[in-house]
Amino acid sequence: MNFKKKVNEELDLNLTPLIDVVFLLLIFFMVTTTFDRETQLKIELPQASGEAKKALEVLEISIDSKSRFFINEHEIVNSGLDTIKKAIKQAAGDKKNPPLLISADGQATHQSVVTVLDAASQLGFVNITFAANEPTKKTK
Repeated sequence: MNFKKKVNEELDLNLTPLIDVVFLLLIFFMVTTTFDRETQLKIELPQASGEAKKALEVLEISIDSKSRFFINEHEIVNSGLDTIKKAIKQAAGDKKNPPLLISADGQATHQSVVTVLDAASQLGFVNITFAANEPTKKTK
């Protein structure tokens, strides 16, 4: 009789295919996810083609069709340069140079946009972005 001890083979579980599938699912969900930004202000943005950028802590300055100013959806009492500068400084708080996003209605006056740009430049803000809608594709 042969009484040899059986050598227990160590079982290996190959995780490489599982990791590949997880990475493919991650990429799929990142590509197919859409982020909608709802706002309570009625602003018809002008159209422009270009690259969309997202930042986490953006200071949003909105200008509606009647050239009223809003900072992070809070209306500014008047459209004076000093008032806009104080409101931007207050909204920025301790942040040195947060990115500014200017969302101006297509019917807003050019002067109102220039006033916001002037106030931002006087406060030393250099990271300024304009919001716009992507042009609609026309089919022939």
